[in-house]
Amino acid sequence: MRRIDKAVQPHWAKYRTVEASLMVRHNPGMSSSKPYLSEIEAPARAEVDALPGLTLLEFGTSWCGHCRAAQPALVEALSQHAQWRHIRVEDGPGRALGRSFRVKLWPTLVLLRDGQEVARLVRPTQTTDISAALNVA
Repeated sequence: MRRIDKAVQPHWAKYRTVEASLMVRHNPGMSSSKPYLSEIEAPARAEVDALPGLTLLEFGTSWCGHCRAAQPALVEALSQHAQWRHIRVEDGPGRALGRSFRVKLWPTLVLLRDGQEVARLVRPTQTTDISAALNVA
């Protein structure tokens, strides 16, 4: 977050700082999460299709409330399934990878085995739901 001189700081800026500190304090999963890959950093669909083994693609954004709410459950589930490669892809209108997987809502978790989709979860909130999908796939 960019610091703004207090003399020119808008009245709402103090709330953003407080909100950010509370989010880190009360949501430890968020602080340890990898950032979402931008459109430039994200792999192409052909690269994803060629990935060997187990891969979990997470489509979402850092500012999405549903994405933030899902993080603790996702972090906990993935900690019990170390064999899964986790790729976080920032999604949005016109983003090629998200459109190729027909992502409509965030977060969407696409589970792949050797580049082929084997399961999908949309807006998961429970560790048990995520773990069950990881076990089945």
